[in-house]
Amino acid sequence: MKKFGVGQPLRRVEDVRFLKGEGRYTSDYRFENEAVGYVLRSPYAHADISSLDLTEAKAAPGVIDILTIAEMDAAGVGVMPCSRAIENSDGTPIALTERWILARDRVRFVGDPVAFIIAESLREAKDAAERVEIEYEPLDAAGTIEAACRNEAPDIWPEAPGNLAFDWDVGDKAAVETAFQAADHITKVTLINNRLVPNPIEPRAAIGMFDPEAGHTLYTNSQGVAGLLPMLGEIMPNAVAGKLNIITPDVGGGFGMKMFTYPEHVMVLVAAERTGRPVRWTGDRSEAFLADTHGRDILSDVELALDADGHFLAYRVSSHANLGGYLSEFGPFIPTLTAVQVLGGVYKIPHIHVRVRGVMTNTAPVDAYRGAGRPEAAYMLERAVNQAAAELGLGQDEIRARNFIPPDAFPYKNATDTILDSGDFARNMKDAKAHAGWDGFEERRADALARGRLRGIGMAYYMECTLGLPSEEVEVRFTSEDRVELLVGTQSNGQGHETTFPQLIAEKLGIDPDKVDLVQGDTKRKNTGGGTAGSRSLHMISGATLAACDDIIGKGKELAAHIMDVPGEDVEFADGVFTSPKVNMFLSVFDLLREANERNDLPAGLPQSLDSKSVYTKTDSTFPNGCHVAEVEIDPETGSLKIVDYTVADDFGRIVNPLIVAGQVHGGVVQGLGQALLENCVYDGESGQLMTGSFMDYGLPRADDASDITFHYNEILCQTNPLGVKGCGEAGTIGAAPAIMNAILDALKERGIRHIDMPATPHKIWRALAAANGG
Repeated sequence: MKKFGVGQPLRRVEDVRFLKGEGRYTSDYRFENEAVGYVLRSPYAHADISSLDLTEAKAAPGVIDILTIAEMDAAGVGVMPCSRAIENSDGTPIALTERWILARDRVRFVGDPVAFIIAESLREAKDAAERVEIEYEPLDAAGTIEAACRNEAPDIWPEAPGNLAFDWDVGDKAAVETAFQAADHITKVTLINNRLVPNPIEPRAAIGMFDPEAGHTLYTNSQGVAGLLPMLGEIMPNAVAGKLNIITPDVGGGFGMKMFTYPEHVMVLVAAERTGRPVRWTGDRSEAFLADTHGRDILSDVELALDADGHFLAYRVSSHANLGGYLSEFGPFIPTLTAVQVLGGVYKIPHIHVRVRGVMTNTAPVDAYRGAGRPEAAYMLERAVNQAAAELGLGQDEIRARNFIPPDAFPYKNATDTILDSGDFARNMKDAKAHAGWDGFEERRADALARGRLRGIGMAYYMECTLGLPSEEVEVRFTSEDRVELLVGTQSNGQGHETTFPQLIAEKLGIDPDKVDLVQGDTKRKNTGGGTAGSRSLHMISGATLAACDDIIGKGKELAAHIMDVPGEDVEFADGVFTSPKVNMFLSVFDLLREANERNDLPAGLPQSLDSKSVYTKTDSTFPNGCHVAEVEIDPETGSLKIVDYTVADDFGRIVNPLIVAGQVHGGVVQGLGQALLENCVYDGESGQLMTGSFMDYGLPRADDASDITFHYNEILCQTNPLGVKGCGEAGTIGAAPAIMNAILDALKERGIRHIDMPATPHKIWRALAAANGG
């Protein structure tokens, strides 16, 4: 193990500049003669635009230009595609929606963009927006799944009658039905996966620039510039033909929401070309609530069939997933295919059938949010497992132990034909129980009861699968000042890539991480890559980086053999140094490069550089997994809840940086806590108006909402990639919500309460207690 290599808890190097206020985000970039854009958005959830008059607005002080759909048409701008369309269960295409950059005749959610006003200042742009004369003809709206599925609901899209965009399923329906008929016990539960607004600390922003020779440049906070290129190429073929460069500087959180191409990206590029000036747009928090992609929002009927001994026989789910007013980029993919590989979690479930119906509503589009389909799947399964345990009189740990896939069963083919490569689930559960003081809980429950409090403990065991593009390329380049550039197609937005990725080079080449410069977020430097999403970054980048380092070592041995004047097979490389037992020479990588550069006699057949480019293509997903244990205490008089203890025992394969991994888990757990206890994006069913449009109505977790989090890990190496890593970015979120909800129900069970939905707010808990008491 190298001093700064794999397994070392290096502090995040990027935090130094962040803490000193030296981070540089999209809105920190300023350009000469720039203008400011403001988006005029629909106040209606569903309406036809009967007239639009810009005369007074264009004459307003400071106004430079105003864009509507007419200007977009003139610029050759097309529709925003849904890039992850699926098929219906019968093989027919799903209903695709047509989303233009600015509204064409009709709006379909509150916040739908109608016009883009470019002015000298934001104040002047907003003033001009108030002078736009626009008449709407309101239409009936459907703001929730329930409202959209009613017989009398308006069809939001004629292509989706009954507001069903798709009807998808996976698994063996007949085998599941047979298993249910033979079951000794069937557990049924209906669950709401509440709608969430991602709310990263840095709102979305975009700056468009245009030069007749160089073409277009877009500065924006994204999760990978290479992913935006093809999407913008499809939407703006004229712009890409004239060259397009995309730059993403520091990013203040993404959580999936910043993966996508948004209308504002196109607006600023078209505006920059029309005005000949840089045009910036920065969303405010209200716009984030209205127009960022949202997450979750699924209503599910879940059933688990068991035999008399509590063994799982089959699992069945029927869900309705809210897609919003338009199909977003990955919209249909998230509630369907993302979790197929892990629908059965860590359990031996012989038969599975899942059906999902995608529902169009008059709300903001729904897409990936941290975990993207895997938290929803884990929540359904783990809630059902706990309810089955309660119904059968089994412990939460016992029912899981009876159904775990054992370590000697790997590689294991599950009910959805996925090969799981590794895991020791009983070991992780044992460690989680030990760290959580599981065996002593009943004493703590009794003590709480004596104090007038209800105490509960909840367990959840999640499994996720890493997603994203199956290949990733890196480049390693040596510069003239004993430094290395590592060029990647991923994008750090809080994960610590500037620290972790150089540790890979330190491990293989013995080069201190502080001599490695991570290059990301600039399509002129690197225009390929799958971006950061689906917990894929370390899995993919490590495979490519290790291969590049092996290539560098091979080239280095050839050069060293020439410089040392020894046969190539006599050159060894270890601890960052090239040596040969036949000569007294020790050359680091940088020493070797200096020696080679000082010589003019390098034969033509020798490597002229150590620079390397390598592509890693994955053969399988990886499967991070772990056991979460939450302990809560409830005041029955008020419904207020406190998380008093939280424990996680994870398997992420090989750990590159334990400190960063712990941070990722802590952050993920708190986001899962937010969904379980606080966060709920609510639309009115009839009007489609957003009822929770600010932090006055939408609660985010604060530090004192969480307890200390005990984090433990077991390095059970992945068998399908060179380093044995599994990924950790989304894991905390996936396990937290079911663990916390199971703990709440354990606390409430003595009052006869068997069900409660997220978010379990004090008011909701108090109402459940009052109802149980006959109040």
